[in-house]
Amino acid sequence: MKMALLIAALLPTVAPAAPPSIDPKVSARIDRILKRTPLIDGHNDLAEQLGEYHGSAIANLASGTAAWSDHPLMTDMARLRAGRVGGQFWSVFIDGTITGDAAIRRTIEQIDIVDRIIAAYPRDLERALTADDIVRIHKAGRVASLIGIEGGRQIGGSLPALRQFYRLGARYMTLTHNQTTEWADSATDDPKFRGLAPFGLKVIGEMNRLGMLVDLSHVSPEVMRQAIAASRAPVIFSHSSARALNDHPRNVPDDVLKLLPANGGVVMVNWVPLFLSPARLQYESTKAGEEARLKTIIRNDSKAVAAGLKAWESAHPAPPVTVKDVADHIDHVAQVAGHDHVGFGADLDGIPAGPEGLTGVDDYPLVLAELIRRGWSDANLAKLAGGNVLRALHGAEATAKAMKDVPAAMDKLPPAL
Repeated sequence: MKMALLIAALLPTVAPAAPPSIDPKVSARIDRILKRTPLIDGHNDLAEQLGEYHGSAIANLASGTAAWSDHPLMTDMARLRAGRVGGQFWSVFIDGTITGDAAIRRTIEQIDIVDRIIAAYPRDLERALTADDIVRIHKAGRVASLIGIEGGRQIGGSLPALRQFYRLGARYMTLTHNQTTEWADSATDDPKFRGLAPFGLKVIGEMNRLGMLVDLSHVSPEVMRQAIAASRAPVIFSHSSARALNDHPRNVPDDVLKLLPANGGVVMVNWVPLFLSPARLQYESTKAGEEARLKTIIRNDSKAVAAGLKAWESAHPAPPVTVKDVADHIDHVAQVAGHDHVGFGADLDGIPAGPEGLTGVDDYPLVLAELIRRGWSDANLAKLAGGNVLRALHGAEATAKAMKDVPAAMDKLPPAL
């Protein structure tokens, strides 16, 4: 469902280029960096893909040779190792139109999928609950596995539910998904509150008290600014890019980037072609217009509409998006916010396709190699890879320790809202 929500237009219309090779000296340099610092990705939707398309089955994740035919995955254990991944926030996603008790139940079902994946592959994965856990598990040669809840509606308007999700391992929550909720405005929906409602501020306070990172991907710029001002701990953007390079509402404006040094937060840059490239954004808009035109003139014949759109795609190839586009966004965040405030949040298995050559969790070294070509130092590459998000998580933990005497908030969202 989430993949469909991102627009079927993201499916490639040209054959992908072969991934570039990495010079052995560069590869050795990347290995040295990632041996010392875990590469931590902020957002992977494997659990949602398994639940939506594969009956929640967790078999056949050892190697990409067992790829599913109808909905091939971008993630498996062999590719995690090939990509030198040291830590992964596994996204727990449900459709943002689901509310109340049903949202809580569906979220628990998604957490169960993550739990079963971790249990099924103990040589590759280990649950992490703290920043120190991530470091320890990485040194042991496994992928530290954390949970991120993608969407504030998943707590059903209940702070007690938020606390229980923390107990189940959630270490961040995205305040909205594509829909404006009862207490926070989404970047891709009509606003209701000009930012956060009073209950939204209470949610942030309780997340600070627990030690759960506040994730500002998907929220409106007003929510970004208000949440950063309200949060006593560093915030993250688990899978967002730079709006100055591509004016998509899912990206982060420069004025918000400039707030991160004082807060300590991190923007974890994604690999969504639509978010990375203005040419691709314009192309997808034009394609959506053509699809709407076809549906207007060809009624009651979805197959004819699909055939017409396929013919249009053949005549209008999609503009390429490459690793250089990803590196451009990383560079921009580093230049505006600083090298201490950028990370990886590829959104793999939450998108139909990534940029050319970036097809799965094995491809992070390609991005690091491009940044090395641009002159990035080992120290700044280590910050990007995982050092920054480790610092942010340490900050959330320190905030929780400082708030240990603050009583748990018992508020629930008023039923009228």
